[in-house]
Amino acid sequence: MSEAYISTTEAAEELGITRQRVLQLIEAGKLQAQKFANVYMIPRSGLEAVRDRPTGRPPKPQKPATGQKRAKKGGKE
Repeated sequence: MSEAYISTTEAAEELGITRQRVLQLIEAGKLQAQKFANVYMIPRSGLEAVRDRPTGRPPKPQKPATGQKRAKKGGKE
């Protein structure tokens, strides 16, 4: 039995993200897809790899507090 494939638009709807973000996930290698001519097709089972990913940007690493204030740019206080 062959696996069911869906379009990037359908994948975006199922994942609750934009089609552009689906393309970014494919290009980053995080979402499996096959390219037929100029169209990506995604195996439905491949959605599980990205379905439970955290949303938003990753937090920036916290720098340890040194107790000193940073000088403002431009030299004015």
